[in-house]
Amino acid sequence: MKIYSWNMLFRNKELDRAFDFIAETKFDIFCLQEVPEGFLRRLQKLPYFIAYRIDVERIIEHNVIPIYVVILSKHPIAAQGEIPLPDYQELLPLRTRSFIRLMRPFGFAKIRNRGAIYADIRIPSVPRTVRVFNLHLILASPEWRIKEFETAMAERDPSRPTIVCGDFNTIESPHISGLNWVLGGKTHEAFLYTRERTRMEQQFVEHELQNVLQGAVTHPLSRSQLDHILVSHSFSIKEASVLPDRVGSDHHPIRAEIA
Repeated sequence: MKIYSWNMLFRNKELDRAFDFIAETKFDIFCLQEVPEGFLRRLQKLPYFIAYRIDVERIIEHNVIPIYVVILSKHPIAAQGEIPLPDYQELLPLRTRSFIRLMRPFGFAKIRNRGAIYADIRIPSVPRTVRVFNLHLILASPEWRIKEFETAMAERDPSRPTIVCGDFNTIESPHISGLNWVLGGKTHEAFLYTRERTRMEQQFVEHELQNVLQGAVTHPLSRSQLDHILVSHSFSIKEASVLPDRVGSDHHPIRAEIA
C-alpha cells in the first residue's frame, strides 16, 4: 500500500504541475494540506474517493479565504469525521499579532475555523477498515501542537489499523526555533527546541505509532521534519522517502510503502 502526504502551500504558483503530479502518481492514499478551493474542485474530478474539510480560513482585510485538508483514496471510504481544533486567536500575545501584521506580504494572516479530518477506508488486504487521519497542526506554541495531536488521537481506536499523515510543524533546528516564541510560545521554547521533537516521538510511542521518516528533513527552510506519515504496528514499513521535487511548495512530498 502506497501512502503520500504533502503540504502543497496555499499560495503555490505551480498548480498545473502540482495537479499533474498528483494525477500521475500511483497511490492508495494521498493526504494533502493547504489545498486552495479551486484546486479542490479539480481534485474532485479525479477517479478517487475523497474526504475533505476546511484546514483553516484565512482572513485578509474583508475577505475570508478557505483552504482545505484532503484525503484521496483509491479504495472506498466507509465513513469520515471532522476534528475541530481550538481557536487561539484571542490568546496570542501582542508580539505575535504585531508579527502577523508585519508578515502579511509573506502570506501570514489572521485565521479561524481550523480543523482536521479522518476517513475509515476499506482496503482489500486489511481485515478491518483503516482509519486515516490528516492533520495540519498550528504554527505557534509547541504546547498547543502537542495538545492538538492528542485531540486528534482521542478519535483513534487503538485496535483499528491506523495511518496518521500531515504537517505537524515540529520545529527542531536552532536557526528558526525563535519562531516558537514569536508565534506565542514561552520564552524557553525558543531555546529548548529539541524538547518538542522528543515529546512528539514519545507521543508516537505511547499511541503505538511508527514514524516512518524519523530524522528526515522535509522542509528545507526549517531543516526539520515537519511532515509525517505514522503507521500502527499492524503494518510493516517496506520503504519510505522524501521526494526531491517540491512542485511549487516549501514542503517536500513524502511517501511510504507499507504492507
